[in-house]
Amino acid sequence: MKIRRIAYYCIVVGALMVIQWSLFLITGNVPELETETLAIAFHLAAELTTAAALILAGIGLLRRAGWALPVSLLALGMLIYTVINSAGYFAEQGVWGMVAMFGILLALTALCIPTLVKAPDAGATNLAG
Repeated sequence: MKIRRIAYYCIVVGALMVIQWSLFLITGNVPELETETLAIAFHLAAELTTAAALILAGIGLLRRAGWALPVSLLALGMLIYTVINSAGYFAEQGVWGMVAMFGILLALTALCIPTLVKAPDAGATNLAG
């Protein structure tokens, strides 16, 4: 997988996470706000931190910033945790379509990591591909 594709993947997934949570909150589809206020607050903070890290990483990779490689690896690691945790939530509810979606995200994220690990330097010109 090429670095440029990974950058766009990070930006798109991060943006979709923000959109998804915004829609859930606007439509009142977060019952945990009433039943598990602190747990959902911490979960939401983790999700939005992950989204922000992904967007920052994607922008950094596109700009070939020297800090982009470690931030990208961190953000993708955060995403791995998030998709596993979210899959568990929806599995508990029996919403298997969402579980499958998170499984696909897990696989795609796992495919990104070897390319980044092999990259000699996030600021190098050979990362443009």
